[in-house]
Amino acid sequence: MRLTVNNHEVFSATGGKTFDPALPTVVFIHGSGLDHRGFALQTRWFAYHGYSVLAPDLPGHSLSGGEACATIEDSAAWLSDYLDTANVKSAHLVGHSQGFLTALEFSKNNPDRVSSLCAVGTAAAIPVNQALIDTAKESSAKAAHMMVNWGFGPQAHNGRSAVPGMQPIAIGRAIMSRNPLAVDLQACADYTAGADAVMSLGDIPGCCILADKDKMTPLKAGLKLAEAMGVKPVIISGYGHMLPIEAPKKTLEALRAFISSVQNQAAA
Repeated sequence: MRLTVNNHEVFSATGGKTFDPALPTVVFIHGSGLDHRGFALQTRWFAYHGYSVLAPDLPGHSLSGGEACATIEDSAAWLSDYLDTANVKSAHLVGHSQGFLTALEFSKNNPDRVSSLCAVGTAAAIPVNQALIDTAKESSAKAAHMMVNWGFGPQAHNGRSAVPGMQPIAIGRAIMSRNPLAVDLQACADYTAGADAVMSLGDIPGCCILADKDKMTPLKAGLKLAEAMGVKPVIISGYGHMLPIEAPKKTLEALRAFISSVQNQAAA
């Protein structure tokens, strides 16, 4: 699906179904340098099980036009404009890594528009090594190579893939090499309001899906986030930071259980 947001065309994956704002909506927000393809399995399942799905390429990424958002605050404001354009009054928000920071900042400012908030492979703060940012400024491809080495867990590095014939490391590297990785990484490094934003969430239902081999947002930081959100985390063993790509089925199982539970309670 293509929408025009702030005078720029935005591409959104809808899981293979026509988007219907009358259905419960799940919005998937990708991490640094990535795009809608990171949520391929998860978007398709929800689209075929009673939900409408939106997984946008954020501004300046892959199939979306415009300039990449320079700050998390800007991306949260953009998300508000995007949902307005799509006629979405409220949604379940799923954010991976940087995408969670965007969802978190949006939730702080728009709690009445958030049906639930799910954090995947992330934390309330994502400090970034300056050497990685500098490398990304020089070349997104070089930085992407560094990130897939750190970002994927041992399963992927040993050649295991949830989709036969497809290598998640190669897919991740190809996507990030063509996207504004330096802008994304700098936005993460500069965002310091996450802890306060978590404290403002009130009674928004929350979920944390974490990986025990995550080197980019280590499990310790994810557990701190889960504690601040007041939720019991789902910890996926043997996988790294790129959970939606490298452990798509396990990530989907956790999302299904959480969002279905929230939706059932809302309908009761």
